[in-house]
Amino acid sequence: MEASGYTDHISRRFNKDIEELRNKVLAMGGLVEAQLSKAVSAIVSGDSELGLKVANDDYRVNNLEVSIDEECGRILATRSPAASDLRLIVAIIKTITDLERIGDEAEKIGYLAAKLAVMDRPPDSYSELKTLGNHVSHMLRDAMNAFARLDINDAYDVAAEDDRVDEEYEALTRQCITFMMEDPRSIKRVMNVTWVARSLERIGDHAKNICEYVIYMVQGKDVRHTAYSESSDLSPDAD
Repeated sequence: MEASGYTDHISRRFNKDIEELRNKVLAMGGLVEAQLSKAVSAIVSGDSELGLKVANDDYRVNNLEVSIDEECGRILATRSPAASDLRLIVAIIKTITDLERIGDEAEKIGYLAAKLAVMDRPPDSYSELKTLGNHVSHMLRDAMNAFARLDINDAYDVAAEDDRVDEEYEALTRQCITFMMEDPRSIKRVMNVTWVARSLERIGDHAKNICEYVIYMVQGKDVRHTAYSESSDLSPDAD
């Protein structure tokens, strides 16, 4: 085989490896999205069996993280990627770490759903948790869509949503404190609610992180710990 043909073969093989890697990350994201949706549903419906199933299925997310991480290590060792390809591998490694942590939070919510299912339920069936859960679920889905399309405009938009999630979490926490002060008998149940809310808030943080990795992949810019108003000039739509 001529050198140019050999080089083309290596390039095609590398591109295939990268595409398979991205598809595995998207599959992991889909699994985590499903776990989160089921966990929130278990809270709202009072389904202890569903909550425990979510918690017990976390090993599937962990297995995917290990598999993708090993594949990234193999590519780094054998392909020595540079520039944008190297940024992609680094961003994938970081993304799967955040997805695994989202899986951990969904596991916690599953266990808490099982506990809340056997306690007295409020008349609103945890509507605030449902609202917060839906918000972070949409953030996660949109973050993975931005990852799939490498769309930094969507990435900036989704990352900025984290401020609203924080506001919803803080409002819910204040409400929980009021409930506990007014009715000390509700403390155990309400504390579980606050832990669910805290897990959901953390999931929003992880979704934001994934968006920041997308921006890093595309632009090579690290926007972590930076106000997005200060980073808006990095967007291709900026004037």
